Order: sequence, then structure tokens, then C-alpha cells
Amino acid sequence: MYQLWQTFYSIVAMLARSLISEIVPVLRTSDTGKMALSIMDVFKVSHLPIVNSEEFLGLITDSDIYNMNMADEPIGDHTLSLFRPFVYGDQHIYEVIEVASRLNLSVIPVVERDEEYLGVITLIDLVKHFSMLICADSPGGVVMLEMHTHDYSLTEISQIVEGNDAKVLSLYVSTHPDSMMVNLTLKINRMDLSAIIQSFERYGYSIVASYSENEYSETMLNSRYEEFINYLNI
Repeated sequence: MYQLWQTFYSIVAMLARSLISEIVPVLRTSDTGKMALSIMDVFKVSHLPIVNSEEFLGLITDSDIYNMNMADEPIGDHTLSLFRPFVYGDQHIYEVIEVASRLNLSVIPVVERDEEYLGVITLIDLVKHFSMLICADSPGGVVMLEMHTHDYSLTEISQIVEGNDAKVLSLYVSTHPDSMMVNLTLKINRMDLSAIIQSFERYGYSIVASYSENEYSETMLNSRYEEFINYLNI
């Protein structure tokens, strides 16, 4: 029952509504551009939501405010070409990441299915929960494999790991541009990876690298973080 509850909690914890920042405020049309810029500076974002009552009107950018050239006047006194990107509260973190990346957003608005405004997700929120998603804080080691896409079999890879009394905690797949090769990064719940590596080699897998827990914390997590930030086009 405990494991079932953990699984349910993990799924719910990766839905958009559970990623919402508790500190980033909204703007009202009565707020001035100067106030908006001040809030953006404090929270290191370049977008803020404008909300009247519970209605999400859209995002305003720092460029919008500078272009108004009247920062001391209320935002609502100006004609704004607001755009309204958002995700629904029941959408998964992967969909949130896709929207943030495609639109190059510093905050991602979240609404209910009836479009009632719920809040925003910041990039820091995304990075923190992405770290949870790949089990970065769980003890264990990391093995990186390279293979042709035709040779990728999750069943066989899992069997090799489990055949050495270990478990795959998370799996990260990256592709090579203009190539049929893929890299698999496996987070495994074992510190000593020697037997697992030997098994992979016996099955003909190419081992790109392996890391212990400490090495993973200092090297692999930084690498994944940088890849994630690049993915978001920061």
C-alpha cells in the first residue's frame, strides 16, 4: 500500500498545479509598468501574468513595458498585444517543459479547464522538479550507454540491471543530430557498478561513461542541468 501511495504521489507531484510558485505575484491592469519591472527584477523573470479577478488576460514582457515608454502609468491605460500561453493544471511536467521551450517563457501560466487562473510555474520550479523526475537525489550510480536505435531494447537493458540485483531508477535518452545513434543515461540504485558494466559489455553494449554517487552529484547532475537549461533556450 505504501509503494502504491508513493507511486500515486509521484504522478500527482509532476502535474502542473503542483509545480506552481507560491511567491510570484500577478499584475492587475491598475498596476504601473514601473511596479511590473520591479517585480520582474526581484524574481529574475521577463514575463508576468496580468489577471483581473480570476481571469487570465495574458503575459506582459519587460520589452512591452519599455516600449510603452510610460512606466509610471497604469498598464491598463495602454493598448497591449498580450499573448495567452498557458497549461492546464492537470497537464504533466513534460508538457509544461515543451510549452516553456517552444515559446521561450520565463514563467508558465497555469489555469483550470474552465481557464480560471491558478498561478505560474518558474524555470527554477521546473529545474527542481525535473531533478526529482530523474531521481538526482536518490543514492546510486550512473551508466551511460551508446547504441544504434535498432539495438535499443528497454526490456533487455532492465533485465541486465535486474540480473545483477539492482534497479533502474530513471532513464534519460538523448539522440545524435543526423545520426541513428542514441545515448542512454541510466540512474541505478547501486554504488558498485562493476558487475553491471561487465554484463553490459558481455551483451555488446558500448559504455560511454560511468559515475559513482558523488561523481554523479558533482558531474552528471550539472551536465543534465545544463542540457535542461539549453533545452529551454535560456
